[in-house]
Amino acid sequence: MRFFVVLPIVLLAGCGDFFPPIKGGGSSSGSDIVYVANASSTSVTAYAMSTGALAAVSGSPYTLSFTPTAIAVTPANTFVYVAGSGVVYVYSIGTGGVLTAANNGAAVANGNVVSMDISPDGKWLFTLDADGTTIEEYSINTSTGILTAASGALYTFGSGTTPVPKAIKVAPNGNYVIVALGTAGEIVYGFNTSTGAMSESQRLSAPGSTSDNAIAMDKNTAYLFIARSGNSAGLGVYTIGTGGSLTMVSGSPFATSGQSTSVVVDNTATYVYVGNQGDGTISGFTIGTGGALTALSGSPYSAGKTMTALAADSTGKYILAAANGGSPDLGMYAFDSSTAGRIYTVSSTTTAYGPVAVAVTH
Repeated sequence: MRFFVVLPIVLLAGCGDFFPPIKGGGSSSGSDIVYVANASSTSVTAYAMSTGALAAVSGSPYTLSFTPTAIAVTPANTFVYVAGSGVVYVYSIGTGGVLTAANNGAAVANGNVVSMDISPDGKWLFTLDADGTTIEEYSINTSTGILTAASGALYTFGSGTTPVPKAIKVAPNGNYVIVALGTAGEIVYGFNTSTGAMSESQRLSAPGSTSDNAIAMDKNTAYLFIARSGNSAGLGVYTIGTGGSLTMVSGSPFATSGQSTSVVVDNTATYVYVGNQGDGTISGFTIGTGGALTALSGSPYSAGKTMTALAADSTGKYILAAANGGSPDLGMYAFDSSTAGRIYTVSSTTTAYGPVAVAVTH
């Protein structure tokens, strides 16, 4: 298990203050914000969506001195956590989505974070480490954003199985933590939000020569969706039963148009969208009875090159798609009013600079 340590202060480019708010023009109003972690430019970009278009938040892009790998927003929209290159930093969210460093600009945790998520009650932060053995867990001081190391979990596999950490998600009902480990499949943990205790309950093997790259759950914690690449590429769907038990839905995996590396469920739990890195598209499906999927009209939809992340905004109006290869870096999609579930581009930007992860306000 990896324990919390106090790290030296890592300064952002050329200044003693982190993410200083910028006064004057360019500020965006509204609380519906998307934050994008950009590896190519070592920065975080922030955009407001309240006008129906992506509008840069004042001060964006916010320059980092490390390469980010993961980003998460607390449910109360008070803090943003950015992880990468062995560190985790916390930033407070101000008016219009403006970011300012918390904890006097010092790191709040360490670890080579691949993915990060926060419990629905906002009390716990989980990070999936690149070491292939460690899930780090922290209690969150909801006033300051400072993290305190908790129990977390360790996992191992026998010879012949090599985990490749990909993603970690906390179930919307708060009862489970699930990790995707590439060709090693998934591990489900029961979670006690009162104590922070985690207990392994199930392991799910990936199909042969297949990588499980990303996971998502619907708001009712009824289904687990797994974006897959390799021999059994597509979207795996499983029901989530008592104790977090997973049962494959008939017809799974459902065909997508390319090697799938990201997935998101809309806020109504009616549709699921999959980012296909192979051909730069988004496959969309209606979620039917028992979790059976039906392809949406017009799917797959055009997106950027080398897609890396998907997100659904808090209003239920938009789907966000980030693409590390650009064209565009970040696209915002609205729902077609006449064709259920169909999405189309309403705004995009080429100033997200190599995005690897996105997080939206709640």
